Amino acid sequence: MSILVSTGLVTSVVRYCHLCMVVFYNVVTFAMQKNIEPRYAIKFCVKLNKSATQTFDSLTEAYGDGTLSITMVFKGHKAFKEGRENVEDDPRSGRPISSTNDENVEVVPAVMVKDRRLSVRMIAEETGLDRNAVHRILTDHLHMRKICAKLVPKNLSVEQKANRLEICHDLQGRLKIEPNFFG
Repeated sequence: MSILVSTGLVTSVVRYCHLCMVVFYNVVTFAMQKNIEPRYAIKFCVKLNKSATQTFDSLTEAYGDGTLSITMVFKGHKAFKEGRENVEDDPRSGRPISSTNDENVEVVPAVMVKDRRLSVRMIAEETGLDRNAVHRILTDHLHMRKICAKLVPKNLSVEQKANRLEICHDLQGRLKIEPNFFG
């Protein structure tokens, strides 16, 4: 033991571990997504040859109750142990949300111009889109909501505001000319 201390090996190991922790902290700090951070920690623990149980214990100590489940930690540990390098999510199979493309976002207002009292189901039937897609287009893209069985914009556009202002000025001018205009 005294040989290790006299050669400075212990000091070097401590500095190396400190450097590793600084690097690990920086990697985790720059991880943009919240669910990526524990994956970096799992990958780091695998590189240190910690067992899956030790990795889970470290994550629990670091994150408390907000950590991944033991099953997810074990799956991640196994994946990194088998050579996985990427901490990002793998592409998922399934149908992407493609029904809210620009073309469909333009089709729905064209149908709405004909009759604002159409329901989401009726618009979906007329356009051939899914009801959820029509609802997503109306609320998220067109910023509309339903009031008294009529879909109306949540906020007025600049053009609508200018039009209303012009009408108000016209009414004020007419009221000055004809005081009994409203009476």
